[in-house]
Amino acid sequence: MRRSNARKLNNNNPITTTSNTMDSAKFQYRPNRSSNRSPNRNNSKSNRNIICYTSIVFVIAFICYVFVFSSKIRFSVVKKYGIVIDGGSTGTRIHVFEYEVRDGGVPVFDFGDKGLVSMRVNPGLSSYELDPEMASESVIKLVEFGKKKVPKEYWSETEIRLMATAGMRLLDLDVQEKILEVCRGVLRDSGFKFKDDWASVISGSDEGLYAWVIANYALGTLGSDPLQTTGIIELGGASAQVTFVSNEPMPQEYSRTIKFRNFTYKIYSHSLLQFGQNVAFDLLLESLVARGQDQAAQSVKLMDPCSPRGYTHNIRSLKLSPSSFADKNAGLYPSGNFSECRSASLSLLQKGRESCPYKSCYIGSTFMPKLQGNFLATENFFHTSKFFGLPQKAFLSDLMAAGKSFCEEDWSRLKSKYHSLQEEDLHRYCFSSAYILALLHDSLGIALDDDRIGYANQVENIPLDWALGAFILQSTAELDKEHSGWFANMFSEDSLILLLFFAFFILVMFTAWYVSKWRKPQLKTIYDLEKGKYIVTRIGRCS
Repeated sequence: MRRSNARKLNNNNPITTTSNTMDSAKFQYRPNRSSNRSPNRNNSKSNRNIICYTSIVFVIAFICYVFVFSSKIRFSVVKKYGIVIDGGSTGTRIHVFEYEVRDGGVPVFDFGDKGLVSMRVNPGLSSYELDPEMASESVIKLVEFGKKKVPKEYWSETEIRLMATAGMRLLDLDVQEKILEVCRGVLRDSGFKFKDDWASVISGSDEGLYAWVIANYALGTLGSDPLQTTGIIELGGASAQVTFVSNEPMPQEYSRTIKFRNFTYKIYSHSLLQFGQNVAFDLLLESLVARGQDQAAQSVKLMDPCSPRGYTHNIRSLKLSPSSFADKNAGLYPSGNFSECRSASLSLLQKGRESCPYKSCYIGSTFMPKLQGNFLATENFFHTSKFFGLPQKAFLSDLMAAGKSFCEEDWSRLKSKYHSLQEEDLHRYCFSSAYILALLHDSLGIALDDDRIGYANQVENIPLDWALGAFILQSTAELDKEHSGWFANMFSEDSLILLLFFAFFILVMFTAWYVSKWRKPQLKTIYDLEKGKYIVTRIGRCS
């Protein structure tokens, strides 16, 4: 009999039978942590991982590339060549430099026999004033010399520069340009690297600055404390240069600032045009001839104190202005008087001093601060002291005694004693010794027993030639430009190949890693209640 009041099971009733409970609890599925997440979430995480891993890989590749690139620069040694043509007043000289660039752009110069060769041709470029086309012959000879010294494979990258000095500065600007344009035509066809503005007439200030650079490079003081540097006083043929570090305030036109390594140098640099030894001597003789013309009516003999007794002047052979020949009977009578020659030289140096616009002017109306530090006197200072057999650190008093003895000697005895010298060169040493005293002692105030002055044309095996200083500054500046663009250099054509190689290598490694990870099986974990343990099973990657 069926009970009518039997309760019906409600689907919402929490009471269930034991067998149903056991059946549902027998195997509980416990998926991996990742299986509880939605497929989109899994894909999103996978994409983020790929992006992250890829970024890491390329960052590592770039770091490796930068390391290799910088190591390549750091340990590389590159041979280079450079050419500077010095267009001086008495001759034109070519300097061919061989040097190395090491450690990321640091130039290593060798100004000895191996790293520097030179050649000189006469006359100077300024002598072609009346026929500028003839200047090409001198430059062609120099270029051919350069081609013999620079291997042909380096020609196209070897810079060639022409810098003319005082002789050219004395010419009119249109004449200068005509001569320079002839020279440019030769240099354009030389096969070397050349730009038109690399052939120019440099200022006297530049010339002095370059001489200061090479002197302090040779002494080892370039790139150190400015107060430890050495000044330069040059006596060329057509001009004299005075260059030194000064702490005094200076007019802008006399002040130069250069930076080398970690130091900045405030430098006084000025060129005294027409105060070079040869031009000054010609001017002095011209002034004597002009004075003789004024005294012609008095029948007074015109004495030349700067020529030894017995010397015979050929007035027509002197480089005097046409106005000096107004009197055909004008003559100079050598007296060989050192003191009077020195006095005449001083008058020449002090000409125009009365119009000095500054607090003090040592030479003419030219501003010059007080000399400070040690100095090297080069070029004709050195040649004169060497002729008289004086040591490098000789006092001016020693030069004065030697010059006085030379001037007062008879010309015939001098020719016999110095028979190997040309008469024209021998004749000038009376004037040059007196002129140096008038310049250094009477004008610049250097004491006769001051030991700050040394006479030299080289230090160790390095010539004190301004062209070497110009080469140092210009080549250093060019290298700084090249290596300031190191980031661009990293992506040059050659460097890009290396970068692509690194990228390809890293990409292969990343692909291998990703494939191995993809082939690794996906697992899920199930807890078996009957056995009381977890069971790990493999599932398909696409399920």
